[in-house]
Amino acid sequence: MKIISLIISVYNEESNIQKLIDEIWLHVPQNFEYELIFVNDGSSDKTENTIELLAQRDTRIKLLNFTTNYGHEIAMSAGMDFSRGDAIIFMDGDLQHPPSLLPELIQRWENGSRIVLTKRSDNEEKSFFYNILSLIYYKTLNYLSEYDMETNTPDFRLIDRYYVEILKKYKENSRLFRGLLYIINAKKDTTTVEFIAPKRYSGESKYNYIKLSNLAIDSILAFSIKPLRIALLFSVTIFIFSLFLGFYFFLEWLFYGNEAPGFMTLMLTITILGSANLFVLSVIGEYVGRIHIESKNRPLYTIKNMVNFHE
Repeated sequence: MKIISLIISVYNEESNIQKLIDEIWLHVPQNFEYELIFVNDGSSDKTENTIELLAQRDTRIKLLNFTTNYGHEIAMSAGMDFSRGDAIIFMDGDLQHPPSLLPELIQRWENGSRIVLTKRSDNEEKSFFYNILSLIYYKTLNYLSEYDMETNTPDFRLIDRYYVEILKKYKENSRLFRGLLYIINAKKDTTTVEFIAPKRYSGESKYNYIKLSNLAIDSILAFSIKPLRIALLFSVTIFIFSLFLGFYFFLEWLFYGNEAPGFMTLMLTITILGSANLFVLSVIGEYVGRIHIESKNRPLYTIKNMVNFHE
């Protein structure tokens, strides 16, 4: 019998765990063996204890406990590393990835699709402002990167073991799975299922606008060097502008005897050049910082303990 691994990254989701498991067992087809791998990403509530109690009653429920919060992408990587399924399905723990969609994902896989993505056609919880920011994020990412990523595709997806083994070879700390799927060029094996994202069953979203902004920056820098080229173009533009400005003041003095106002000219020049330098250095610094982190080759995560992993 084939095995399907469901990998669920959780952070302070104690009030959602029981409902999520009930919904999963209610909807999954019965002609497969399943393992539910919960990756506890440093929760500070009773998420760990809740899952451990449930795992004592059902050995199909497994738990990886991180020593600290490593982030959603790293948690998914850990679950993938310890999975043994012929296919894996990534899900969030807040029920905004509806378990009722699992039969459709599995059916698509049985029909030959090695990667089954999902796409939100609507979101009952997110505001109009959030949706606009999300659209800007995808448009910017697609413009700056070499890959045309589809909009509104969350981490709710099924991946065949063949591509799981390929993804496990990527070891960078700053990672985005939706981007890695485009790098491995799996379009011919990919299909997409649309769904309407319901509201969270309980609790509040762990992603605020600051975290989403950091995710956007990490995504762009991880998949593109265009920001460096834009910084170069910006620097050249400022340089040319400065030359023309200087030439203009020189002609004013040569033909009309008008001297450039000293203080204002000096302040304008310092402000323009200083701002340009800071902008370029900031972009370079972001890339250098990531190179510094990656060069240390540290482990992606540290596991405090595991539950129901017997092999």
